[in-house]
Amino acid sequence: MRKEFAQHILDKVRDDYNHIAPDFANTRVNIWPEIAVLFDYIKKGDKVLDLGCGNGRFVNIIKEKAGPPASLRESIAGGQYFGTDVSKGLINIAKKNYPVENFQTTQALKLPFSDNYFDIIYSIAVLHHIPSNDFRLEFLQEARRVLKSGGIFVLTVWKPKDKQEKGLRVKFLLKKIFNLSRGLDFGDVIEPWFGNNKGERYFHCFTEVELTRLLRQVGFEILKSGIIQNEKGNRQNLFAVLKKLS
Repeated sequence: MRKEFAQHILDKVRDDYNHIAPDFANTRVNIWPEIAVLFDYIKKGDKVLDLGCGNGRFVNIIKEKAGPPASLRESIAGGQYFGTDVSKGLINIAKKNYPVENFQTTQALKLPFSDNYFDIIYSIAVLHHIPSNDFRLEFLQEARRVLKSGGIFVLTVWKPKDKQEKGLRVKFLLKKIFNLSRGLDFGDVIEPWFGNNKGERYFHCFTEVELTRLLRQVGFEILKSGIIQNEKGNRQNLFAVLKKLS
Protein backbone atom coordinates (compact mmCIF):
# COMPACT_ATOMS: atom_id res chain seq x y z
CA MET A 1 0.00 0.00 0.00
CA ARG A 2 1.33 3.44 -0.93
CA LYS A 3 2.20 5.61 2.06
CA GLU A 4 -0.09 8.44 0.96
CA PHE A 5 -3.05 6.10 0.65
CA ALA A 6 -2.23 4.44 3.98
CA GLN A 7 -2.26 7.88 5.63
CA HIS A 8 -5.62 8.59 4.01
CA ILE A 9 -7.00 5.34 5.46
CA LEU A 10 -5.51 6.14 8.88
CA ASP A 11 -7.19 9.55 8.89
CA LYS A 12 -10.41 7.96 7.71
CA VAL A 13 -10.37 5.47 10.61
CA ARG A 14 -10.14 8.42 13.01
CA ASP A 15 -12.93 10.33 11.27
CA ASP A 16 -15.19 7.28 11.05
CA TYR A 17 -14.80 6.54 14.76
CA ASN A 18 -15.61 10.15 15.57
CA HIS A 19 -18.72 9.82 13.43
CA ILE A 20 -20.00 6.65 15.11
CA ALA A 21 -18.61 7.32 18.61
CA PRO A 22 -21.96 7.26 20.52
CA ASP A 23 -23.20 4.14 18.72
CA PHE A 24 -19.86 2.38 19.17
CA ALA A 25 -19.64 3.29 22.86
CA ASN A 26 -23.10 1.82 23.45
CA THR A 27 -21.89 -1.53 22.10
CA ARG A 28 -18.77 -1.51 24.30
CA VAL A 29 -20.16 -1.09 27.82
CA ASN A 30 -19.08 -4.35 29.44
CA ILE A 31 -15.83 -6.31 29.24
CA TRP A 32 -16.19 -9.45 27.19
CA PRO A 33 -15.54 -12.45 29.50
CA GLU A 34 -13.00 -14.02 27.16
CA ILE A 35 -10.96 -10.77 27.21
CA ALA A 36 -11.03 -10.28 31.00
CA VAL A 37 -8.43 -12.99 31.64
CA LEU A 38 -5.83 -10.96 29.73
CA PHE A 39 -5.82 -8.36 32.49
CA ASP A 40 -4.38 -10.86 34.96
CA TYR A 41 -0.91 -9.80 33.81
CA ILE A 42 -1.21 -6.50 35.69
CA LYS A 43 0.69 -6.33 38.98
CA LYS A 44 0.03 -4.05 41.94
CA GLY A 45 1.62 -0.67 41.36
CA ASP A 46 1.96 -1.06 37.59
CA LYS A 47 1.66 2.03 35.43
CA VAL A 48 -0.70 0.95 32.62
CA LEU A 49 -1.38 2.39 29.17
CA ASP A 50 -4.73 1.58 27.55
CA LEU A 51 -3.68 2.21 23.94
CA GLY A 52 -6.81 2.72 21.87
CA CYS A 53 -8.98 3.03 24.96
CA GLY A 54 -12.21 3.99 23.18
CA ASN A 55 -14.89 4.86 25.74
CA GLY A 56 -12.68 3.74 28.65
CA ARG A 57 -14.47 0.50 29.44
CA PHE A 58 -11.29 -1.12 30.81
CA VAL A 59 -10.65 1.56 33.45
CA ASN A 60 -12.16 -0.29 36.38
CA ILE A 61 -10.52 -3.67 35.80
CA ILE A 62 -7.11 -2.08 35.18
CA LYS A 63 -7.27 0.06 38.33
CA GLU A 64 -8.52 -2.88 40.36
CA LYS A 65 -5.54 -4.97 39.25
CA ALA A 66 -2.95 -2.18 39.53
CA GLY A 67 -4.03 -1.33 43.05
CA PRO A 68 -4.09 2.01 44.87
CA PRO A 69 -2.11 4.94 43.47
CA ALA A 70 1.47 5.36 44.63
CA SER A 71 0.98 8.96 45.71
CA LEU A 72 -1.64 11.61 46.38
CA ARG A 73 -0.61 13.35 43.18
CA GLU A 74 -1.36 10.24 41.13
CA SER A 75 -4.64 9.84 42.99
CA ILE A 76 -5.70 13.31 41.93
CA ALA A 77 -4.54 12.69 38.35
CA GLY A 78 -6.32 9.35 38.09
CA GLY A 79 -3.82 6.86 39.50
CA GLN A 80 -1.91 4.33 37.45
CA TYR A 81 -4.22 4.35 34.42
CA PHE A 82 -3.58 6.24 31.18
CA GLY A 83 -5.94 6.01 28.20
CA THR A 84 -5.25 7.24 24.66
CA ASP A 85 -7.25 7.10 21.45
CA VAL A 86 -7.24 8.79 18.04
CA SER A 87 -10.97 9.49 18.28
CA LYS A 88 -11.78 12.74 20.06
CA GLY A 89 -15.42 11.67 20.14
CA LEU A 90 -14.63 8.49 22.07
CA ILE A 91 -12.21 10.29 24.40
CA ASN A 92 -14.93 12.83 25.22
CA ILE A 93 -17.25 9.96 26.16
CA ALA A 94 -14.49 8.37 28.26
CA LYS A 95 -13.87 11.64 30.10
CA LYS A 96 -17.59 11.98 30.80
CA ASN A 97 -17.81 8.42 32.12
CA TYR A 98 -14.57 8.62 34.17
CA PRO A 99 -13.88 12.32 34.83
CA VAL A 100 -10.85 11.84 37.11
CA GLU A 101 -8.89 9.57 34.77
CA ASN A 102 -5.98 10.34 32.44
CA PHE A 103 -7.41 10.39 28.89
CA GLN A 104 -5.75 11.96 25.86
CA THR A 105 -6.52 12.20 22.16
CA THR A 106 -3.31 11.19 20.40
CA GLN A 107 -1.97 10.30 16.99
CA ALA A 108 -1.92 6.59 16.27
CA LEU A 109 1.80 6.49 15.50
CA LYS A 110 3.15 9.05 17.99
CA LEU A 111 2.59 8.83 21.73
CA PRO A 112 3.13 11.80 24.11
CA PHE A 113 5.15 9.80 26.64
CA SER A 114 8.84 9.44 27.35
CA ASP A 115 10.84 6.28 26.72
CA ASN A 116 10.40 3.37 29.14
CA TYR A 117 7.38 4.99 30.83
CA PHE A 118 4.90 2.12 31.29
CA ASP A 119 5.08 -1.24 33.03
CA ILE A 120 2.38 -2.74 30.84
CA ILE A 121 0.44 -1.71 27.74
CA TYR A 122 -2.93 -2.98 26.54
CA SER A 123 -4.06 -2.50 22.96
CA ILE A 124 -7.39 -4.27 22.53
CA ALA A 125 -8.80 -4.40 18.98
CA VAL A 126 -6.59 -1.63 17.59
CA LEU A 127 -3.78 -3.01 15.41
CA HIS A 128 -6.17 -4.32 12.75
CA HIS A 129 -7.26 -0.70 12.13
CA ILE A 130 -3.70 0.35 11.19
CA PRO A 131 -3.22 0.24 7.39
CA SER A 132 -0.06 -1.04 5.68
CA ASN A 133 2.75 -3.14 7.07
CA ASP A 134 4.98 -0.06 7.45
CA PHE A 135 2.47 1.79 9.64
CA ARG A 136 1.82 -1.33 11.72
CA LEU A 137 5.53 -1.58 12.39
CA GLU A 138 5.60 2.10 13.41
CA PHE A 139 2.64 1.57 15.74
CA LEU A 140 4.31 -1.40 17.44
CA GLN A 141 7.71 0.29 17.62
CA GLU A 142 6.15 3.33 19.30
CA ALA A 143 4.43 1.09 21.86
CA ARG A 144 7.75 -0.65 22.47
CA ARG A 145 9.49 2.70 22.94
CA VAL A 146 7.26 3.81 25.83
CA LEU A 147 7.33 0.35 27.47
CA LYS A 148 9.90 -0.38 30.15
CA SER A 149 12.55 -3.02 29.56
CA GLY A 150 11.01 -6.32 30.54
CA GLY A 151 7.52 -4.76 30.35
CA ILE A 152 4.46 -6.56 29.04
CA PHE A 153 2.45 -5.66 25.94
CA VAL A 154 -0.94 -7.35 25.48
CA LEU A 155 -2.84 -6.95 22.23
CA THR A 156 -5.75 -8.44 20.34
CA VAL A 157 -6.95 -8.21 16.74
CA TRP A 158 -10.22 -9.29 15.22
CA LYS A 159 -10.37 -12.81 13.80
CA PRO A 160 -13.40 -13.35 11.54
CA LYS A 161 -14.87 -16.83 11.60
CA ASP A 162 -13.29 -19.11 9.00
CA LYS A 163 -16.24 -19.00 6.60
CA GLN A 164 -16.54 -15.23 6.91
CA GLU A 165 -12.80 -14.73 6.46
CA LYS A 166 -12.74 -16.88 3.33
CA GLY A 167 -15.64 -14.86 1.94
CA LEU A 168 -13.84 -11.57 2.63
CA ARG A 169 -10.66 -12.81 0.94
CA VAL A 170 -12.56 -14.06 -2.13
CA LYS A 171 -14.36 -10.71 -2.30
CA PHE A 172 -11.00 -8.91 -2.19
CA LEU A 173 -9.54 -11.08 -4.94
CA LEU A 174 -12.52 -10.38 -7.19
CA LYS A 175 -12.11 -6.66 -6.59
CA LYS A 176 -8.40 -6.99 -7.38
CA ILE A 177 -9.12 -8.80 -10.62
CA PHE A 178 -11.55 -6.11 -11.73
CA ASN A 179 -9.29 -3.29 -10.50
CA LEU A 180 -11.75 -2.28 -7.75
CA SER A 181 -9.51 -2.86 -4.72
CA ARG A 182 -8.77 0.89 -4.44
CA GLY A 183 -5.12 0.31 -3.52
CA LEU A 184 -5.84 -1.94 -0.54
CA ASP A 185 -3.54 -4.80 0.46
CA PHE A 186 -4.51 -8.46 0.57
CA GLY A 187 -6.49 -9.07 3.76
CA ASP A 188 -7.77 -5.47 3.94
CA VAL A 189 -11.51 -4.86 4.31
CA ILE A 190 -13.67 -1.73 4.18
CA GLU A 191 -17.28 -2.25 5.28
CA PRO A 192 -20.19 -0.06 6.43
CA TRP A 193 -20.44 0.76 10.15
CA PHE A 194 -23.88 0.25 11.77
CA GLY A 195 -25.65 0.54 8.42
CA ASN A 196 -24.94 2.51 5.28
CA ASN A 197 -25.58 5.91 6.89
CA LYS A 198 -22.90 5.54 9.58
CA GLY A 199 -19.74 5.62 7.49
CA GLU A 200 -17.26 2.82 6.94
CA ARG A 201 -14.68 0.87 8.89
CA TYR A 202 -11.29 -0.34 7.73
CA PHE A 203 -9.69 -3.43 9.22
CA HIS A 204 -7.03 -5.95 8.27
CA CYS A 205 -7.69 -9.69 8.57
CA PHE A 206 -4.54 -11.07 10.20
CA THR A 207 -3.49 -14.68 10.04
CA GLU A 208 -1.72 -16.10 13.09
CA VAL A 209 1.47 -16.55 11.06
CA GLU A 210 1.35 -12.97 9.76
CA LEU A 211 0.78 -11.49 13.22
CA THR A 212 3.56 -13.57 14.79
CA ARG A 213 6.05 -12.55 12.11
CA LEU A 214 5.18 -8.87 12.55
CA LEU A 215 5.58 -8.94 16.33
CA ARG A 216 8.93 -10.69 16.18
CA GLN A 217 10.15 -8.21 13.57
CA VAL A 218 9.73 -5.42 16.12
CA GLY A 219 11.76 -7.32 18.71
CA PHE A 220 9.17 -8.57 21.16
CA GLU A 221 9.40 -11.92 22.87
CA ILE A 222 6.09 -13.74 22.46
CA LEU A 223 5.15 -15.22 25.84
CA LYS A 224 1.75 -16.50 24.77
CA SER A 225 -0.50 -16.23 21.72
CA GLY A 226 -3.48 -17.84 20.09
CA ILE A 227 -7.23 -17.43 19.60
CA ILE A 228 -9.71 -16.46 22.29
CA GLN A 229 -13.45 -16.72 21.75
CA ASN A 230 -16.69 -16.41 23.66
CA GLU A 231 -18.72 -19.38 24.87
CA LYS A 232 -21.04 -19.30 21.87
CA GLY A 233 -18.08 -19.28 19.52
CA ASN A 234 -19.53 -16.45 17.44
CA ARG A 235 -16.86 -13.93 18.48
CA GLN A 236 -13.14 -14.54 18.38
CA ASN A 237 -9.86 -12.64 18.41
CA LEU A 238 -6.21 -13.35 17.93
CA PHE A 239 -4.21 -12.34 21.00
CA ALA A 240 -0.55 -12.04 21.96
CA VAL A 241 1.19 -11.44 25.27
CA LEU A 242 4.59 -9.90 24.59
CA LYS A 243 7.67 -8.96 26.56
CA LYS A 244 10.03 -6.14 25.67
CA LEU A 245 13.56 -7.42 25.44
CA SER A 246 16.27 -5.10 26.69
